[in-house]
Amino acid sequence: MQAAKPPFLGFGLGLRAQHYDEILNGNPPIDWFEVISENYMLPGGQPLRILDRICERYPVVMHGVSLSIASTAPPNFDYLQGLKDLAKRVQPKWVSDHLCWTGVHGKNLHDLLPIPYTKEALDHVVSRVQLVQDVLGRALVLENVSTYVQFNNSEMTEWEFLSELSRRSGCWLLFDINNVYVSAFNHGYDPMAFLNGIPADRVVQFHMAGHSHMGTHIIDTHDHPVCEDVWDLYVAALQRFGRVSTMIERDDNIPPLDELLLEVERTREIAAQVLGAGAPVA
Repeated sequence: MQAAKPPFLGFGLGLRAQHYDEILNGNPPIDWFEVISENYMLPGGQPLRILDRICERYPVVMHGVSLSIASTAPPNFDYLQGLKDLAKRVQPKWVSDHLCWTGVHGKNLHDLLPIPYTKEALDHVVSRVQLVQDVLGRALVLENVSTYVQFNNSEMTEWEFLSELSRRSGCWLLFDINNVYVSAFNHGYDPMAFLNGIPADRVVQFHMAGHSHMGTHIIDTHDHPVCEDVWDLYVAALQRFGRVSTMIERDDNIPPLDELLLEVERTREIAAQVLGAGAPVA
């Protein structure tokens, strides 16, 4: 599927229930929100009504955690229909998920699990992405996940796999800067190799998040502020990819909205410093 590149949205935040009231009552200076698709896929209910109100005020993108695009199980067409129905209601600027698998034999393992980077796996995921895009009627956006193990039979790097997947399937890429940092530390490679290996024109979104450093390894926990090393990698990502829609993720130890707004503002200020006010979109 060949589709026009999604627009630059500015600097956003992951929508969390703890902040509903502040957002609806205060109209905070956030350019856009990313919503977890599965939180709103059941028909009716208060969360969906709140999302409707937020969509009246802000651009929204949908971000899923259960697509399991790399699974060898048959596609879950009930899930895909629910995703399509939500997208029809929300009218997101794009729909994203992760390059991973999340379960087997109908069992959801509730984690974003890595895949072997082989030609066979690439062919499989390309066909799955094309099927999902046909069902949804739109190009998909896929994110690199943080990983803690690697497969000995991989035939290429993760960035080579993502690049070829995007080229062949027409999907766009969500470049999670924290995940690159986490995986690079865990596996002992240079995060700049990952960053420089991704085609600049295929990236439509950045994720920024915190993690938990365990000494020998790092876990992508989304329960801390963004660390300085990840901010430094954000600068390098801006230099490489240009102006890209950027958002802050926080999923645990969620602070008051004002605290997260400081991080959102920092993404904006750094982009202005690196790119200037009129820098082009990659």
